Amino acid sequence: MTFLPGAAPTLSLSDLDSRARDIFRHVVETYLETGEPVGSRTVSKGGVHLSPASIRNTMQDLTHLGLLGAPHTSAGRLPTHAGLRLFVDGLLEVGDLAEEERRTIDARLFAKGGSFEDVMNEASAILSGLAGGAGVVSAPVRDAGVKHVEFIALGSDQALAVMVFEDGTVENRLMRRPVGLTPSALTEASNFLAARLAGRTLAETRLEMRSELDRARRELDETAARLVEDGLAAWSGGEDADRALIVRGRANLLSEPGAMEDLERVRMLFDDLEQKEQLVGLLDNVREAQGVRIFIGAETRLFSLSGSAVIAAPYMTGRQKVLGAIGVIGPARLNYARVIPLVDYTAKVLGKLLDG
Repeated sequence: MTFLPGAAPTLSLSDLDSRARDIFRHVVETYLETGEPVGSRTVSKGGVHLSPASIRNTMQDLTHLGLLGAPHTSAGRLPTHAGLRLFVDGLLEVGDLAEEERRTIDARLFAKGGSFEDVMNEASAILSGLAGGAGVVSAPVRDAGVKHVEFIALGSDQALAVMVFEDGTVENRLMRRPVGLTPSALTEASNFLAARLAGRTLAETRLEMRSELDRARRELDETAARLVEDGLAAWSGGEDADRALIVRGRANLLSEPGAMEDLERVRMLFDDLEQKEQLVGLLDNVREAQGVRIFIGAETRLFSLSGSAVIAAPYMTGRQKVLGAIGVIGPARLNYARVIPLVDYTAKVLGKLLDG
């Protein structure tokens, strides 16, 4: 497993002697576990065999270096965003998922395999539930031409919209079936779209979609035209503002330690999560990475004010073609050691499922 920093720190671990490194690690690990400022006595009881006064002096040095900060004069210390970055890049020990967690993720995602939208929803929900932040997933950018389009009846009130792309990927969407839609109208709608989309990307046909809807209303049965309209609306043309973006688990952000005392930060984070275009853009940056990518605080313009962290990874086909990105957004004190392998594994399973 590899993961990439969002931005390079100004300090490296080689700038710290062994004592400072040991104390720094204890402060950060304790803070990530408790969410509270850490005092010198806490560090001395945690296995650092130095007097509280010696520890306090070293913590003061780390504060001058910009790695630790204090919420007020009499409090203990907590890591700054620069300190968290240094810890994540050089001291963090990333574990692996338990086999039971792997089976749970596999089972939940493959149970939703019949619907592209359901798979994305479930992947986001899995991460929000297991990681404790907000789970987020961006839909793939479809840059391959369309090979086949078909609507399939599923009972009296549902239809399955199937789009096969020239790169071999398949996208399925469950849709409401218009009342009175006959088998012949279903075939008529499929043929209408197939003739106009074959060999072209969704982005290429985006500007023509409005006229296609007008043409469908004139040329097709009323129910078939409605199905075509719903089908075109269900598929994204590739623009950030229109691509599917699923965010689950916002309520988790309110249950974090200190959230109720820092409601302004939580409010700003909620506002950030509503900035769809910027959030899609951030996840698209992750698409260039070959592993998990981590952003802390001001390393992203979007989350600089709320001081939040993003842990995200691309999901891709077996041929290493990147489809989209998935991740977790939460406070800077996310449990990085746990969330990184969760995001990494979920991204791999999601890519495998969508590739299939």
